[in-house]
Amino acid sequence: MKYQICSRCLMDNIALKAFELGKDGYCNYCNNFFLEEKRLNINNENLNNEKLSQLIALVKTSGAKKRYDCIIGLSGGVDSAYLAYWAWKNGLRPLAVHFDNGWNSELAVHNIENIIRITGFDLYTYVINWDEFRDLQRAYFKAGVIDIEVPTDHMIFATLFKVAAKNKIKYLLSGTNHQTEGIMPKEWVFDKTDLINLKDIHKKFGELKLKTYPKLGYLHRFYFQKIKGIQFLEPLQLQRYNKSLAKSTIVREFGWRDYGSKHYESTFTKFYQGHVLPLKFKVDKRKAHLSTLICNGEVERQIAREDLNVPPIAASELRELYNYSIKKLGFTDEEFQLMMKEEPVPHRVYKTEGNPGFADKIFLAIIWRINKYLF
Repeated sequence: MKYQICSRCLMDNIALKAFELGKDGYCNYCNNFFLEEKRLNINNENLNNEKLSQLIALVKTSGAKKRYDCIIGLSGGVDSAYLAYWAWKNGLRPLAVHFDNGWNSELAVHNIENIIRITGFDLYTYVINWDEFRDLQRAYFKAGVIDIEVPTDHMIFATLFKVAAKNKIKYLLSGTNHQTEGIMPKEWVFDKTDLINLKDIHKKFGELKLKTYPKLGYLHRFYFQKIKGIQFLEPLQLQRYNKSLAKSTIVREFGWRDYGSKHYESTFTKFYQGHVLPLKFKVDKRKAHLSTLICNGEVERQIAREDLNVPPIAASELRELYNYSIKKLGFTDEEFQLMMKEEPVPHRVYKTEGNPGFADKIFLAIIWRINKYLF
């Protein structure tokens, strides 16, 4: 296969079946970035300022007689730290929720402590049952699927909804933003809320029962969103969000310290994105991250390309990170190396919400009909 690379961003045809180049040399990923940017009206400052004012008023009104008016997830990374800053400066009263899955870096803990101390926000830390969570992570490695972050992300979404419902909070503020996350191939990720897929993978490769692990299936989402009326709001989508400027702001306001790359506030994510993805799946997510920043006007393509030539993890650091990670996961070196050599397995080889087993199919059909006729 002839190598192809976009002439505007850094996306290429390595590990991407859906990659397409137009006659102008631009790829479908950066073309879609600008189409979505236009659809979201991100550059319409007057319109977005009005929407932001309405969002702030909506949140404050909903929580006027409550201790909290919203919830924010706090990882210690750039987006969540800046979202906390934005909420603080706009007088919101969020309950900050942090998720300890056993892989926090020291920098993440430092950043969170500073943010909480300076903003005065209350912090709720959800600590996962480590034995169950490790068993689920191990199952994902054994399954051979690409998105091994699903166990963490699924737990985060499930816990946010449960905490919101318990505290009668209607709005969850999300740091999701097109400007710095708008390019991410679907081939490299999977649906984080597909409980059927998660349970099938764990059933086939797990060893422990998931007694306490937070779950967010179709019925849970229906209950939280339709019955309880809990919604995600995305304020960063309504402003010209710039990661470089956001970093400068949180460094100045919170003494925030950088951890190197996107989502590397988690030691597991650093190991997964910096070692597992390139080795087994031939995927370097930095291509997508840097391509998005190119399209957002934050970095020149040539400089980004030079950054991409640097290994995602320095060789001097990789060995220590590798030994730490596989020991924490409970794999021997031989077991792990064997898994890395096996062919990747698509998530859809296992049951999914789109292709469930018979019992799940009947259940989903009933929920779908209730949703259609009552809402």
